[in-house]
Amino acid sequence: MSVHISAEPGQIAKTILLPGDPLRAKWIAETFLENPVCYSSVRNMLGFTGTYQGREISVQGTGMGAPSIGIYAHELFEQYGVEKAIRVGTSGGLAPTKLRDVVIAMTASTDSNINRRATNGLDFAPSANYEMLEKAVAKARQMQINFHVGGIASGDLFYDATDSLEQWKRYGILALEMETNQLYTLAARFGRKALSVVTVSDMMDGSAQTSSEERESGFRDMVEIALAASQ
Repeated sequence: MSVHISAEPGQIAKTILLPGDPLRAKWIAETFLENPVCYSSVRNMLGFTGTYQGREISVQGTGMGAPSIGIYAHELFEQYGVEKAIRVGTSGGLAPTKLRDVVIAMTASTDSNINRRATNGLDFAPSANYEMLEKAVAKARQMQINFHVGGIASGDLFYDATDSLEQWKRYGILALEMETNQLYTLAARFGRKALSVVTVSDMMDGSAQTSSEERESGFRDMVEIALAASQ
């Protein structure tokens, strides 16, 4: 049992999916896993373990932003021995992405100083585990869906009044969210494998967006890709 997760040793699988929304965690567990069991509900941040195609898989809500996912990822890696962690979440799309496209994050830039604090000022470049990235791309191609592979950015501000959007576009960033940079950094620190597969839930230019209901339970493609990548 850790500070923020009430699971006992052995209740969390070595492979875990990490949605930000705890209700999406519940939906994933009930939709994709056989015999899911809730191992933690601390702060209503739900976690479940079940089986998928005969393999034990867990799914854990992480909340929004780098500090929140940082707490859960740290405890999962350090105290529960998780070996593979895959974020499944939503993002704001930049061209050429379109609404509901899937983005597989090869790298994760950030406007946060969180990594500089952790590395005594170094500009660490967090990236995905290539083995899982390759499997995710193969699955997306097999599914014949609209997907993109490349860099995303994790921001500290949801409501950002600066000109950072234009800067990210200039450097070819495909989507914006708030968590992947920290997940990739902690995976590197603990010697674990991480990947982020996100769905474009809204366009950053304000031209289109999905409903809250769809964001909770409507993005099956990214979950199927994440499960394939976890093998």
